[in-house]
Amino acid sequence: MKETDFAAAKKRVAVLHREINEQNYRYHVLDQPEIDDHAFDMLMQELKELEETYPELRDPDSPTLRVGGKPLKAFSTLEHRLPMLGLDNAFSEEEINEFDARVRKLSGLEVVDYFCELKFDGLAVSLQYEEGVFQRGSTRGDGYTGEDITGNLRTIRQIPLKLDQPLTLELRGEVYINKKDFEKLNRQREAEGLMNFANPRNAAAGSVRQLDPRLAAARPLKIFIYGLGEHSLKLSTQSELLDYLAELRLPVNSNRTICRGTEEVWDYCLKWQEEKEKLPYEIDGVVIKVNELSLQRELGNTARSPRWAIAFKYPPEEKMTKVVDITVNVGRTGAITPVALLEPVALSGTTVQRASLHNEDLIQEKGIMIGDTVVVRKAGEIIPEVTRVVENMRTGDEKLFEMPRQCPSCGSATVRLSGEAALRCLNPSCPAQLVEKLVHFASRRAMDVDGMGPALAELLFNNKLVRDVGDLYYLKGEELKELPGMAEKSAEKLLSSLEKSKKNPLRRLLFGLGIRFVGEKASRLLAEHFGELDQIGKAEIEEITKIEEIGPKIAEAVTSFFNMAETKSVLEKLKKAEVNFTEPKEEKINTDLAGKTFVFSGALENYTREQVALVAEEHGGRVSSSVSRKTDYLVAGSEPGSKLLKAEELGVEVIDEGQFTKMLKNQTREK
Repeated sequence: MKETDFAAAKKRVAVLHREINEQNYRYHVLDQPEIDDHAFDMLMQELKELEETYPELRDPDSPTLRVGGKPLKAFSTLEHRLPMLGLDNAFSEEEINEFDARVRKLSGLEVVDYFCELKFDGLAVSLQYEEGVFQRGSTRGDGYTGEDITGNLRTIRQIPLKLDQPLTLELRGEVYINKKDFEKLNRQREAEGLMNFANPRNAAAGSVRQLDPRLAAARPLKIFIYGLGEHSLKLSTQSELLDYLAELRLPVNSNRTICRGTEEVWDYCLKWQEEKEKLPYEIDGVVIKVNELSLQRELGNTARSPRWAIAFKYPPEEKMTKVVDITVNVGRTGAITPVALLEPVALSGTTVQRASLHNEDLIQEKGIMIGDTVVVRKAGEIIPEVTRVVENMRTGDEKLFEMPRQCPSCGSATVRLSGEAALRCLNPSCPAQLVEKLVHFASRRAMDVDGMGPALAELLFNNKLVRDVGDLYYLKGEELKELPGMAEKSAEKLLSSLEKSKKNPLRRLLFGLGIRFVGEKASRLLAEHFGELDQIGKAEIEEITKIEEIGPKIAEAVTSFFNMAETKSVLEKLKKAEVNFTEPKEEKINTDLAGKTFVFSGALENYTREQVALVAEEHGGRVSSSVSRKTDYLVAGSEPGSKLLKAEELGVEVIDEGQFTKMLKNQTREK
C-alpha cells in the first residue's frame, strides 16, 4: 500500500509504529513472535518508503532509526543523575550472613526480606527517558559519568524508543549476548580471519563501545533492565519496582524472588549455581538487595557501594575432561609452548578444546600425561587452564610427553636458555615465528591493522606475499584478490587499514616490532626519551638504562635487535613505505597524579590492568606492582585481595576508580 495523501500517510505511519513496536516486543522480549520475518520486513519496508516520501513523518523514535547512524570520532561523556555505584562481593554463606547482620544492626529489625535476582555477566548501562522518549544512554563509567553510547543502544531492539507512558526517568540495565549468539558471532569472526572474543561479556562490552553504531547494530546485543536511577515513581519495594518495569513492556528477567532471611537467600544462590548452565545467557552470581525501598534509603551508601545490597559471586566453574594429546605452538619470540588438546567441554559459556600448559616444568609439576583425566577451569573467567590431574581415573594407558628436540616449524635444534623455563627455537627465519610476528604487528595495541588475523597472516606467508612486517606495506590489491576466500572489499579494507597505520606514533611501531622484553610501557618510555627510531637504533646500553624503569635486560634486548641484519632490512622497507618513525611531542600534562606512586588491585570497570598503568604514567604517575611505605595510593577495584589489607596495615590511602578518574581530570597543561 502506498498513500499519497499526507493525512492518510501520517495515520498509516502511526499504525506501523505501533505494529512494529508490538512485534519487536513479542519477538525480542517475550520470545513469542506473532508474524514471520518476511511479514515483519514488509512492515519495515512500507514504513521506510513512507518516511522517504514524507521526511517530516520520520520521528526520532522511529523503528527505522535502529540500524545505526554515522561513525563517531570519539565518545562524549554523560553525567549520571544518580551515581551508578558498584556492589560489594560475597563469596560464602558466612559473608552473606555478615552482610545480613550489618543490615539488621543498622535497621533494628530481627528479620529482613531480601529481593534476589541473577547477576548478569555483561556491561552495565544507563538509559535516560524524557516524557517517555529514549533520549540518552551511557556506560557506567566511573560511577558518576559514563561514555555516551546512545547511538549504539538505539540499535538494541529490546530497548523501546518510546514508553507507553510519558515518564521521565533513568533506567539501569545490563547489556549481554546469549551463549548461542556468542558462538555464532565467533564462527563468523573466524571465517573473516578475525580473533575470537574471549567470552560473551567481552563481546557485549566491545560491541556497545564501537564508535560506529552500524557495527553495534550487526551484533546480537540484548539487555535486561534491573533497576532505576533518578525517578519520581511511588513504589514500596524492589519487587514492586521490577513488576512495574515489566508492565512498561521493558525486558525484565523473570528469575527473581523475595527471600525472608539468609537461609532462603542461600538456598536461592545454591539453586542457580546448580542450574546456571541451563540458562541461555551467562551469570556469575546472585544480587541480593533489601526489598523495602524506604529501608534502602535509610541504610544509604558508602563512597563505593550501597549498604543495602551485595553480590554473591560463584567460584570459577570447573569441569573434568580428557587430555587427548599434547602438541606445541611456536610463538613470535621462538618460545615453544605445550598445549593440551582436550575432549570438548562446555565451560563458562564456551566450548573448550585447548589449554596452554605453558612450559615443561609445569607439565612435570602437575604430572600431566597424554590420556589423563584432568580438571579444567577458566583463569579469570577467560583463559582455559588445567588445574589438576584426577589420578584415580588413570587406566595405565597414559603416555608421558616430551618436549621436541627440533622446532616443529623449521627443524632447528631447540634450546633452553639459562634461567628460563621456556624451550626456544633461535632461528630468526622460522616460519611459525614469522607468522606470529605478523599477527602481533597488526594487533590492535600495536599497529592496529584491521582484518589482519592469524588465518590471513598464514595465507599471506604461505603464498610468499609476505616474509616480514615490512612486506605488508607493499601488498597490491590484484595479489590479494587472487587469494582463496579474499573478497574485493576485504582486500580494499586491509590496504586502507595498512595505509592508515603508517601514521601511528613511534611507540606503537616499537611495540609492533616485537622486541623481546619490550612491552607497551617500555615502548612508550623509549619513544618519548629518544623521539626517533633512528636514535634508538644508535643508542648504547648505558644510554638506554639511564631511562627510569628501563633495566639492563631490556637495554640489551633493544641493542641486539637493532644490530641484527634482519632488523635493518625490515626497517629499510618500512622507511621506504613512509611509515612514521617519530614520536609526537605532546604538551606536558600536570595532574594530581604527578610524582605519586600508585598500586592497582582488583578488577576495574573501565580499564584493563595494562591500560590503567599506561594512563597513570602518561599523566605523571608511577605504577608499582606491590604495596610499600612508598606507595601513595592503592586504587581498589572489585575483589582487591591481600594488597588492600597491606595498604590498610601501612596506612596507605585507598581510593576507588571514580576518585582516580577525578584525579586524572584535575589537570593543567604546560608547553
